[in-house]
Amino acid sequence: VVRRRLLQRYEHQPFISCLAGFYSCRWKRYQRRRTEPGKCCCKTRECMFFPLLVGAFCFSLVFLYMWGEAKNDYNNFDWYNYGNLGFWFLWSLVLLIVAAILFMYITLLLVLAMCLLAEGQQLHLHWSHKIGTFLVLVFSITALFIFSVLWGDQWKTVLLSFQVTAPYLHIGAIIIMVLLSWPLALHAIRADKKVVQVVILGPYLAILLFLFLIPLGMYSPCIREMGTLGPKPTLIGHRGAPMLAPENTEMSFQKTIENGGDGLETDVTISYDGVPFLMHDSTLRRTTNIKEVYPNDTAQNAALFSWDTLQELNAGTWFLKDKPFSCMGSLSRADENQAMNQSIYKLSNFLRLADSQNKLVIFDLYRPPEKHPYRNSWINRTLEVILNESGIRPHLVLWLENDMRSFVQSVAPGFQQTVGSKAPVEDLLMDNIVKLNLAYTEMSSEDIRKYAEANITTNFYVVNEPWLFSLAWCSGAHSVTTNAVHMLKNLRQPLFLMTPQQYNIMWILTDLTSVLLISLIFAL
Repeated sequence: VVRRRLLQRYEHQPFISCLAGFYSCRWKRYQRRRTEPGKCCCKTRECMFFPLLVGAFCFSLVFLYMWGEAKNDYNNFDWYNYGNLGFWFLWSLVLLIVAAILFMYITLLLVLAMCLLAEGQQLHLHWSHKIGTFLVLVFSITALFIFSVLWGDQWKTVLLSFQVTAPYLHIGAIIIMVLLSWPLALHAIRADKKVVQVVILGPYLAILLFLFLIPLGMYSPCIREMGTLGPKPTLIGHRGAPMLAPENTEMSFQKTIENGGDGLETDVTISYDGVPFLMHDSTLRRTTNIKEVYPNDTAQNAALFSWDTLQELNAGTWFLKDKPFSCMGSLSRADENQAMNQSIYKLSNFLRLADSQNKLVIFDLYRPPEKHPYRNSWINRTLEVILNESGIRPHLVLWLENDMRSFVQSVAPGFQQTVGSKAPVEDLLMDNIVKLNLAYTEMSSEDIRKYAEANITTNFYVVNEPWLFSLAWCSGAHSVTTNAVHMLKNLRQPLFLMTPQQYNIMWILTDLTSVLLISLIFAL
């Protein structure tokens, strides 16, 4: 009788095959190598690529977070590119999609690597993934550098966002540390040398302890006692309602009024024959059809046209063609027809509309270029329209222009004097300033409180995102200038609002749960 002995049982490993296949393109079992716990996870030549993968993940995460929080200013980014490229396109949205895809790609590779390590497999990143990882790293670092140089204020936006997202980012970081504990425990606890254990566990435990204690130094104005939240900031339509209608047109301001806006913001330029009209850009190229009507004058300053010429232009068809905001939504047929028939709006008509609806007005007043007839009398001409032609009640005007402020106060004492920069309270009171109009990146609950004690209110511009509006609300802002009156009006309370007791419970439960899970993983 011949006895046959089973030399080796072939064990199917579909899970590991998929992991190694996607990560290393090694689908066959004989192509893979196991690594002993505590030993190096890959060959010497491969050791440099895993830190590269981790670095690509970190930089792509930072860029994705930064660009995601910059959504409030996407329109400014697209407008900047329009000025350089000469055509309108939603580059901001494209960049967000690219950043998200690259981050998901790197995250997938990192998850595959962690799973392979947890299964005791050696890492061998496929050459195509090595190239991809390198490209993601270069793209993320380059993008962060360019934005730091050209658009450095976005880092202020990121810092502001931490005031509302930090509690939730803290929970996310703890979850990641819990997930990392499994492969770390596998390699550290079974390591044959104490030095190896210290090298693996030391940084991990240090980071974990830091995450446990970081809430002690965390500050958010949205973490506050019940009953201490101030009133909701009033809403001022930035150039009207530019997500619903062509900016700086009658339709745009009507939409702001329909959606309950408390004030109207605009930009004022003076025509060559002395008629103040509403226009933000220095040229008419972006928001009118001047390219079709006067193709040779597209680069000419808007103030160098007569009012009769300006009246010939259409100020609405561009809105339907370019769709300047990614979150505009669809317009009704009636709104489309109305938008197509918008024209450049006169300041006097704008002021009459605001007065009839009892709305505050604030505007940037642009000085005409050299050789313009009203170059040196631009403020006088604007005052004539406000005081003599429009009939608006003076207390509805927030006067922002700083030139000739003393003269303006003497002829129009009823205006609410407004300034566009922070200054000592004493200086502001001396100039009869009653409101600050500040960029949202200058938001500070301490400064808001200090000015409010002197009866000086604070307005922040341009606030479009609900999280940023929530932060302004919690910080005590009195009003915000926004493109999104129709969305922010529906916010009944700030996002991320919680009491200190609720946050302490969330923090302690997160830490205790993570300690329990990590302890169980290391024990097993």
